[in-house]
Amino acid sequence: MKYVNEFRQRSLAKNLAAAIKREADPGRQYNLMEFCGGHTHAIFRYGVQDLMPDNVRFVHGPGCPVCVLPIGRIDNAIHLALEHDTILCIYGDLLRVPASKRQSLMKIKASGADVRMVYSTQDALRIARETPDREVVFFAIGFETTTPATAVAIRQALAEKLENFSVFCNHVLTPAAIQNILESPEVREIGSVSIDGFFGPSHVSSIIGSRPYEFFAEEYQRPVVIAGFEPLDVMQSALMLIRQLNEGRHEVENEYTRVVTRDGNLKAQALVAEVFELRRSFEWRGLGLVPYSALKIKSQFEALDAEVRFDIPEAKASEVKSCECPAILRGAKRPTDCKLFGKACTPDNPLGSCMVSSEGACAAYYSYGRFRQPAESKRGVAA
Repeated sequence: MKYVNEFRQRSLAKNLAAAIKREADPGRQYNLMEFCGGHTHAIFRYGVQDLMPDNVRFVHGPGCPVCVLPIGRIDNAIHLALEHDTILCIYGDLLRVPASKRQSLMKIKASGADVRMVYSTQDALRIARETPDREVVFFAIGFETTTPATAVAIRQALAEKLENFSVFCNHVLTPAAIQNILESPEVREIGSVSIDGFFGPSHVSSIIGSRPYEFFAEEYQRPVVIAGFEPLDVMQSALMLIRQLNEGRHEVENEYTRVVTRDGNLKAQALVAEVFELRRSFEWRGLGLVPYSALKIKSQFEALDAEVRFDIPEAKASEVKSCECPAILRGAKRPTDCKLFGKACTPDNPLGSCMVSSEGACAAYYSYGRFRQPAESKRGVAA
């Protein structure tokens, strides 16, 4: 970004911190959940939480598609690579996600499976063209941000008649997950945090716009502010949320106007609607089965659907014992509440997906030194 320094100016940060301190009512608590992992890392990298009053607390939600992917889907991918001898094309942050039986995609790659890291769907298509005698499967993952690129690849493969290419679809949707966090009864099993407002995701909103959150804000009486990734974006959005809460409003506001519009990217939305349809339910790590929260490939494109082509069985798997990743993804616990955090579980030896992904809350804590902070600290829900 050409003028990125303008969104990191110390003097403006001090002014915003002072404004937040003035407007935050000392007689109430403000629990603000950021859904996007990019926001979580901005908060820790730039020390945003340390500029907040004690009663303004950041709650870290399931803002990382790798973190919310259930272990069973990683097991499915391993099955594709080992049992069907496919070339499995994946994004790099999936390599070390723990699967069942102490396996991971990195481990099976080291043992000889053909697992290849790609930077885009176009890389996967290129591999399919170059190896026509092998089945190539692209492990599609991500929120609404990356879904259009997968749709493009499916259409392109169909047009080129790439019969050896297919997609293992794991795209999930953010609004359904936010709704689930607030109303799902399962949250009582692991504890709950009262969420007063939400930072709307940045890249996701550039695709879907701010409109989808309007019903959500009205129905659940929670304000939403679409926030950019830079520290001043987060601070300005926090101030906007605090003002809404003080005034008793629950609206959708857009701080990230330089990228996000109310209607979003209509061309990308039309492309996604052409290729994908809603699943009736999909399992999220930490949230369980969430109705209509994920996408599957439409029947007219099922020739490119790896789940149909290889008849992938449903895989159920349990979490690593003592790993608090599911509770952390709900905002019910902090990484420092986990007995494994910073000890048995580190970025070099991740036991849970929150530590694997670069956008995971545990990785953010560890990378920016928060693992040295006592677990009983009250400087933020996840501080």
